[in-house]
Amino acid sequence: MSITEISSRDNAFVKELRRLSRESGMYRKLGYVWLEGDHLCRAALTRGLQPKVAVFSKSFWPEAPREWVQAAPKVVVLDDALFADISGLESPARMGYVLPWVADVQVLSGVPTVVLDRVQDAGNVGSILRSASAFGFEQVVALKGTAALWSQKVLRAGMGAHFALHLVEAVEADALEQLQVPLLVTSSHRGDLIHESTLPWPCAWAMGHEGQGVGPAVESLAVQSVRIAQPGGEESLNVGAAAAICLHASAVSALK
Repeated sequence: MSITEISSRDNAFVKELRRLSRESGMYRKLGYVWLEGDHLCRAALTRGLQPKVAVFSKSFWPEAPREWVQAAPKVVVLDDALFADISGLESPARMGYVLPWVADVQVLSGVPTVVLDRVQDAGNVGSILRSASAFGFEQVVALKGTAALWSQKVLRAGMGAHFALHLVEAVEADALEQLQVPLLVTSSHRGDLIHESTLPWPCAWAMGHEGQGVGPAVESLAVQSVRIAQPGGEESLNVGAAAAICLHASAVSALK
């Protein structure tokens, strides 16, 4: 294991970290993901993933747990001000990992799946990934126009769910034909009420654009449309909230 201390903003590695932290799609170009903070790093290690580089702030370095240090073949120690400059957090974390990233291009068949159809808010996307993992879904397929799944905002909102899921992104709607499980969609005004419906398992749930909902190409593949009871009378639910309700309903149905 090699250990390098860096204090210069102009260091090539520092510049790369800054790009990974600030540019949402940079992981696709560089082939690495920046995991900032002990929660995300611990989640990756729990799933058996090995970082390429472990990064620590200078003040935290003397007390960094041995297992976090030894997880990577290379360690970089950054001046605190430099780590704060790279950080995308209001309160910068004190450590992070650079994790190798390779795009998954194969849509798995026959597994419980969540389809994201142009869901653009990173917080919503991360929340949906978290619900998918919690409720037993194994795959998320993001169509073109959806927020970058491995961007910093989505990673933070996902709280480690990424590492439990098979993630495929930036595909066209015709890729959904590979799912080979029933595709379900939601609507605010039509379809059977979800709490009165018989839900198939395994299945795929399609969650659509915040303003436009599921597009025609995806809706044409659906075998069932359901709606969520809203006795309070709101016009619609946030897509993250709707996804949590639908995925939980499927999880409960699968246990019966």
